[in-house]
Amino acid sequence: MTDTPYTAIARLLRPQGRKGELLADMLTDFPERFKTTTSVLLENPKGEPAPATLEEHWFPTGRNAGRVVLKLKGIDSINDAETLQGKLVLVPDDERVPLDEDRVWVSDLIGCELYHHDNLIGTVAEVHENESPEGASLLVVRKSHSEDELLIPFVKAYILSLDIQAKRIEMKLPDGLLEING
Repeated sequence: MTDTPYTAIARLLRPQGRKGELLADMLTDFPERFKTTTSVLLENPKGEPAPATLEEHWFPTGRNAGRVVLKLKGIDSINDAETLQGKLVLVPDDERVPLDEDRVWVSDLIGCELYHHDNLIGTVAEVHENESPEGASLLVVRKSHSEDELLIPFVKAYILSLDIQAKRIEMKLPDGLLEING
């Protein structure tokens, strides 16, 4: 579901309980949003968003710690829950949690053109997030006029300007970085 005005906040994994509850991987850095969110969207069989109501949630412990259990209105049995396995739980982009000024949504970076000294390098195809606080995420950039990919550290020190609306990232990359990648 790329290039949509929606952001995935969870992926439904499997039934968790007998009354339609579902275990889900969280795809948000803001688990507190489940406390205030009741109206969500679920992928339908065509991959399009369909309205759903979140009735309840809780955070399991033990081997499922770090995940969330969701109870959706109208999903009241294990059989009902099984039909939703693998589906994304979405919210409209305008309902995303606001970020600090110096942070951006990963989904907003996808499709941006990356420039180095006004030279187009390519288009951001993916972002490999680094879980370590010391490490940088890597932009996977498909080179212009080629299928080759470059890995570019997404580091504030390299960014000259970032215009999400224009889908343009201007960077000053260290000498040799493009040659190492290419």
